[in-house]
Amino acid sequence: MCSLVALAFLIPLGITLGDQARDAKLADAARRSALVTGALAVSTEPEVIRRAVAAAGDDRTPRPVVHGIGGDESGGRADAAALARAGAERRSTVTDVPGGVLRLDPVVLGDQVAVVEVFVPEAVLDAGSGRRWLLLLAVAAALVGAAVIVVDRVAARAVDATGQLVKAAIAVGDGDVGVRVEPSGPRELAEAGHAFNRMAERLVALRADERELVADLSHRLRTPLTALRLDAEALESDDTSIGTFSAAELDRRRGIRRIRQAIVTLEGEVDQLIKTTRKAVSQEAGPAACDVSEVVRDRMIFWSALAGDQNRPHRVVGAQLRIPAPVARAELAAALDAVIGNVFRYTPQGTAFEVAVSRRDGWVAIRIDDAGPGIANPDRALRRGASDQGSTGLGLDIAKRVALQANGSVSIDRARLGGASVVMLLADPEATPRPVNRFGLVGRMARDAREQKTRRRWPRPR
Repeated sequence: MCSLVALAFLIPLGITLGDQARDAKLADAARRSALVTGALAVSTEPEVIRRAVAAAGDDRTPRPVVHGIGGDESGGRADAAALARAGAERRSTVTDVPGGVLRLDPVVLGDQVAVVEVFVPEAVLDAGSGRRWLLLLAVAAALVGAAVIVVDRVAARAVDATGQLVKAAIAVGDGDVGVRVEPSGPRELAEAGHAFNRMAERLVALRADERELVADLSHRLRTPLTALRLDAEALESDDTSIGTFSAAELDRRRGIRRIRQAIVTLEGEVDQLIKTTRKAVSQEAGPAACDVSEVVRDRMIFWSALAGDQNRPHRVVGAQLRIPAPVARAELAAALDAVIGNVFRYTPQGTAFEVAVSRRDGWVAIRIDDAGPGIANPDRALRRGASDQGSTGLGLDIAKRVALQANGSVSIDRARLGGASVVMLLADPEATPRPVNRFGLVGRMARDAREQKTRRRWPRPR
């Protein structure tokens, strides 16, 4: 292909250069003929004509020949018909003759016409054509060689880049999502390499999110299991080794024992079951939103029944009015279950708790207080997977992740009831944006200083 392109370019170039060289030789013949015609216009003396003819010739080309004034016409190549035609038409003509090209220039001298003949041999017309074609062939060979080298290098880079992409794709298909490629080669392949790396990073992030989701689902299932376990513990003793019992009483106690053992086994196996199950998580079509008060009231119906069984005083504050939050209802319900479930799990029966909802300064606050022993290390409690109670350590992390989705935060403090106070701050989607301070930087600094003094009393994690 490169050879054809080079030949298609160089052959017309060679022909054009040959035509230009031929035109240059004919122009030289016209110049030499003009020397003689100029001398004839001045004088027709034989000596003057002889000197003009001698000056117009050289060693490579024959000297001009003058016809029609009785001079020396030896060496002329034009026939009588060509001379008569040139004299009759009285204009310069160029004709091909054997061995070269003939130029005839008529000159009117009174009542007669003289014709100046200039012969250009074929050897003069074709002088340098061989070297010219050899040079063009050398240029063509050089261009083809350079094109082959460049194409080979480009193709090698493309093949190498494609091979890397193929190997990386096979590795990802085999489960190695940590493989990456070095983008190289042509621009399209380099862009494909960058796209592959972004895809691999997205796969890693999706796998991490999947693991987090499975762990959260496992913890959510612990909430009803906790209620079952507490109900089972409220049953009578299942001891059958001390005392004498009837057959019916033995069956009843053994049934209670089997229930408790089944709950313990279920609590131990539920995590493993969820970890081995992969379900697609549907994405909501629109932006997530819910009514915080409605979610709090709904979840407290469940927890109030359990609190009544354990004689736990409880109340709900501020959940009468609609309070929107930019988070999915199921996510917020899971976060509430996680925090309230911790109250039931880590505080003694009969411990009071309170759930309060408030809205101000562009924030929605959900506060869960209890009268238990409190949390000794709040920072550790907010770290995912860290727990001093032997649990999974995911409860508060679920609440924190939900709050972060709503551009908020979670903090732990000492409650008014004496125990722990967990506060979830969610951004208020209906809050009016603060107006820009007209006093510029100085005014903003003064406003920030005032806000620092009157900062909300719900501390945010560092």
